[in-house]
Formats: sequence, structure tokens, C-alpha cells
Amino acid sequence: MTKQAYTTPMMAQYMSVKSDYPDAIVLFRMGDFYETFYEDAEIASKVLGIALTSRSKEGDRKIPLAGFPHHAADTYIARLVRAGYKVAICEQVEDPKTARGLVKRKVVEVITPGTVTSSLLLEDKENNYLVSLTGSKDHWGVAIADLSTGEFTVAEGSTRDL
Repeated sequence: MTKQAYTTPMMAQYMSVKSDYPDAIVLFRMGDFYETFYEDAEIASKVLGIALTSRSKEGDRKIPLAGFPHHAADTYIARLVRAGYKVAICEQVEDPKTARGLVKRKVVEVITPGTVTSSLLLEDKENNYLVSLTGSKDHWGVAIADLSTGEFTVAEGSTRDL
């Protein structure tokens, strides 16, 4: 992806979102589908086993495209996260029927392998821990939640005791 004049306002909008989340697979909501473009589309196609197609050209290059229906998002997001990818979900934040011009979109959630909290994305036969650590020169604290069982543990102490 090079910086250039994009063929459509929608692609310029996508590139703006992608520039904010360069290390994530951006799922860009377009009606009833989540679409991916460029390198994200190539990765999604391979990881998810979905067709890699293309969109209109930019200059002499077609834009790689891969997408899936929004109602299947949990399944596809889980597969991307389990494959180690960060996923940024960019939703339409206004009704396309009443939008004037380009539909407004924004990233509403970023999911990484280390921040999964949805029961639909967690492995149900394994422990799924979320850990938070804090510390200062003299004290430390830790909170551990098992998102599968609901078990929660906290501890604190003095750094002298470590």
C-alpha cells in the first residue's frame, strides 16, 4: 500500500483506518459483510480459507479483496485470533439509508490473542487467564481472572520480599 490518491472515498476511508491500526487485520463493515483489502485480504484468504478476489483498480493494480458475512464474524475472528493476529473491527456507525455521502465508520473493538474476553472466542476446555500486574519501587500487585471458570485471585506484596 502506497500513499496515493485512492480511487474512491470509501477506499480513502479504509486507508485512514488502516493507518491507525497498521499491525491489525482491519475488518471493514460494508453492508452485510466484513471486507479486508490489500495484504489483510491476502492473509484473511489464506488463514480463513475464503476466496481472494479483487476490487477496482488503483492505477494499474487491482485491489485484493476478501470478505465474509457479518453474521459469521465470531467464527472468522476466532480463527484469525487463534492464528496469532490482532483484529480491528471497523463498523458502520450510521445507517447507510440515511447517510449523506460516505457512511461513517469507526473501529469499535480491537481483539488480540492476549485480550480475548468473549466466550465465543475462548477455548472452552482450557483455562483462559487475564492477568494484570502493577508495581512501584516498594510494592507490587497482581490480579488474575480465569475467564472460563470465573475464578479471580489478587495478591500484593513488598518488593523486599521478592
